[in-house]
Amino acid sequence: MSILESSSEEPEEDLSENLATSSRVNLNLHGKMFCKPGLKLDKPLRMVETAFLASTASLIWFIDFYFPLGPILRIFFPVPIALVYLRWGNRAAWMAAVVSGLLLMVLMGPIRSLIFVMPYALMGVLLGATWYYRVSWLISIILGTLLGIVGLFFRIYLLSLLSGEDLWVYMINQVTSFLEWAFLSLGMLETPSILLIQLSTLTIIAFNNFMYLFVVHLAAWLLLNRLGNPISRPPHWLEVFLNY
Repeated sequence: MSILESSSEEPEEDLSENLATSSRVNLNLHGKMFCKPGLKLDKPLRMVETAFLASTASLIWFIDFYFPLGPILRIFFPVPIALVYLRWGNRAAWMAAVVSGLLLMVLMGPIRSLIFVMPYALMGVLLGATWYYRVSWLISIILGTLLGIVGLFFRIYLLSLLSGEDLWVYMINQVTSFLEWAFLSLGMLETPSILLIQLSTLTIIAFNNFMYLFVVHLAAWLLLNRLGNPISRPPHWLEVFLNY
């Protein structure tokens, strides 16, 4: 009886052990499948946000070109690409600049696309880099002003080449008329020299770009802080002024 009983109990014990081990394996596999997903969300999210913000920058330029609303939309030309840099780094910002240029090339043609890319798309990358590394406002505004001056001369050269007229001469004539009016208002009978006219033109261009970059910094500081991507802090005197 003992031999028969032992032989009949062994298969039942082996079967129960196999069921227990198989159930543990299934539970482990089930836990790994649902607790540790194999997909990483960083790359898809980076791609989606880069494409969305690049299209946003293109759309702002598109609306301002055909339905101008004054200087309001112009302030935000470089901000979406700078936000891409703050969120995803250098490579994503350059990709956003390229994608926005390609999208505008399809919608508006290559000339208007180049006018946006130089300087506003590149300015977005530059401002994103300076804000990411917490560079002071003075340095970032000066760098953006230099890029804006280069972009203006690029646009003048490109449009002069396409139109067959020297637009720089037209700008010089406008500044000359303004200086002559200023001299007459001050009672000065002298005519402004060529050197004074050219220096005055460069000063006006630099001042306009400097004020534009200052307003862009101010708008980005107020907007991006609320979006959770703060930029470098403004000067202390500006913070005190805004607190009032």
